[in-house]
Parts: sequence; structure tokens; C-alpha cells
Amino acid sequence: MRRFPLLILPALALAACQSPPPAARPTAPSFYASMARADAAVDAAMARDMINAYRRNRGLPPLALDPDLQAAAQAEAQAMAAADRPSSADAFKAHLASAGYRAPAANLSAGYHTLAEAFSGWRESPQHDRVLTDPQATRIAIATAYAPQSKYKVYWALAVAADRR
Repeated sequence: MRRFPLLILPALALAACQSPPPAARPTAPSFYASMARADAAVDAAMARDMINAYRRNRGLPPLALDPDLQAAAQAEAQAMAAADRPSSADAFKAHLASAGYRAPAANLSAGYHTLAEAFSGWRESPQHDRVLTDPQATRIAIATAYAPQSKYKVYWALAVAADRR
């Protein structure tokens, strides 16, 4: 009779060491999600919130997601992926200006696999950081496109602008 409790103790100890079932595991924040997948889509609201917190720390007003700007950013990301190279930010900004956006600015990038990587890279680059901290900006959009055969894999289009005319 005394041996039975002694056999249960090791079994209980082993059961306690098991990892929780997948549903109970915490999920990683979406800014760590890999965009290097065909079904991946950047979380634009998370990106806006992250960039707005960065701007707030610099005394700048928040940005609002803009559906038309979002569509333009998605089209630009897809065009870069199809061409397998980053586009000219000047050409993209001219396109946005012709659509009525005032003071458009853009970060067109390739190779970052997560929003966290892209945001970190943009902050570290003075040219890209100017887009994040543009004091005229009131609108934002961000999009990615996946190109599996590309050396970059993921193309990014971040656009900010002032309100439309």
C-alpha cells in the first residue's frame, strides 16, 4: 500500500513539467508575426498604434488609418514584389500627390520579415525616421507583399500624408 503513493509522485512531477496545450499558450504580438508567408497580412492597426506611440514620445500628433491610402500602399507593395525590387519613393509620393494627398511621404523597403524589424530599421535610418516623425502627417497606411522567389521575400510600403485637398 505504501508503494502506490510513491509511484504516483513521479508521474505527477512529470505531468507538471509538460507544456500547456497550444490553446493555452500565449500568442506573440502581431508585430512579431512573419510576413514571409503567402497568407500574411501586416496588422495596420498595430503598426499605426506603434508609430503613434513613437510620435507621441516626440510631441507629435497621432495618425489615422486611411483606407484609400491603404489601397495605394498595398498596390505599391505588390508592384515592388512583382518587379522584385524596391520602387522609387519619389514616384510613389508623386502618385499620392496626384490622388490629392498633401505632403505625402513614404518608406519603401524590402527584406524585413516582421513589423518589429521594419519599425526598428526605419527608426535607425534618418531618412526613414523623417517619414515616421513627419509633423505634417495626419494619415497613415502600411502594407506588405510576399515574393517567395525574391532574395528579399517581403516588400513594405509605408505611406503618411496630410489630409486630402
